[in-house]
Amino acid sequence: MTSLVAHIPHIRSDAARVALLVLAGSLAACGGDKPAATSTDAPPAATEAKPEAKPAAAATLTLGAYTTPREAYGTAILPAFGKYWGEHHAGQKVEFKESYLGSGAQARAIVGGFEADVAALSLEPDVQKIQDAGLIKHDWKAGENHGIITRSIVVIGVRKGNPKKILDWDDLTRPGLEVLTPDVRTSGGAMWNVAAAYGAALRGKTKAKPNDPEAALKLLGGILHNVKILDRGARESLLNFERGVGDAIITYENEVLVGRSKGQDYEYVIPKSTILIENPAAVVDGYVERHGNGELARAFLDFMWTPEAQSAFAEYGLRPVVPSVAAKVADRFPKVDDLFTTKELGGWPEIQRTLFDKNAGYDRALALSRDDKL
Repeated sequence: MTSLVAHIPHIRSDAARVALLVLAGSLAACGGDKPAATSTDAPPAATEAKPEAKPAAAATLTLGAYTTPREAYGTAILPAFGKYWGEHHAGQKVEFKESYLGSGAQARAIVGGFEADVAALSLEPDVQKIQDAGLIKHDWKAGENHGIITRSIVVIGVRKGNPKKILDWDDLTRPGLEVLTPDVRTSGGAMWNVAAAYGAALRGKTKAKPNDPEAALKLLGGILHNVKILDRGARESLLNFERGVGDAIITYENEVLVGRSKGQDYEYVIPKSTILIENPAAVVDGYVERHGNGELARAFLDFMWTPEAQSAFAEYGLRPVVPSVAAKVADRFPKVDDLFTTKELGGWPEIQRTLFDKNAGYDRALALSRDDKL
């Protein structure tokens, strides 16, 4: 190494010379004649580990439903959909908010501000109320199943062994019987019950004169004469029946089947003629737009028509609408001698006008029911 001191003649002080010699030694110890390291000689910087991707924050879906399929949704349908959604959306979880009321009451709640993303109700007119309020903005009846997700039938629940020998609609008019059915002003099930008895009479399947609306209303009045309490919903009526109230209950077939699966010992009879219950569901656009969860709500609605969901509904006594699933479970559900639909009664607008508008058929039958001579 060349001496730094020799090349700096102007340094006169011995102390300065000593200091410079010390500096020179230090430089030699650090590398001698080797060139200084350049940036290309530096060891590569450690690569910073990227954090693992986390699932997106939980999505929220609010369901506004009628009372009777509560177990089907809470125990089977919602958990199955949550799993399905997570599998197709990077593990994202779904938080469900659920409300169960009589169908008419639920429809009014949604119109009044309960922000349900999906309405799953008992009958078409209740979904129509939500659409008429401007909250459903699409054609909810478009598609193969016309918005219907499940079916059932109106039946008569009786005590074990059927001690009162109740076999058909006419038997419900017998003196001394106590019959349960909900209020048509709050319950979709109640409207189905009324339409079933009224339609059976019109079709000549009761003792009433066939095709005679007045005779059909008289039969209905006779049945209502034996109804002491009009409950708010079908589930409330069934709970009262389970507590020992009443000799018979007019209700959904699936309500009785769910109760029996839980250990209740009541039975049911299928009238010779009864109506096919069709339960609709729809996305509530007005609230979905506010919540920003349209994809989630539409996926849930579509999921309810999958074989998995339809099979789950069948486990809770509801008749599937998907033909392939219906065929697999057909042996679970008894056949009906004369099964009719709302179309045979003119469709829901006509049924509403003739039976359920103010002072229409139901109100007249209710007035007849107060006649002690019935």
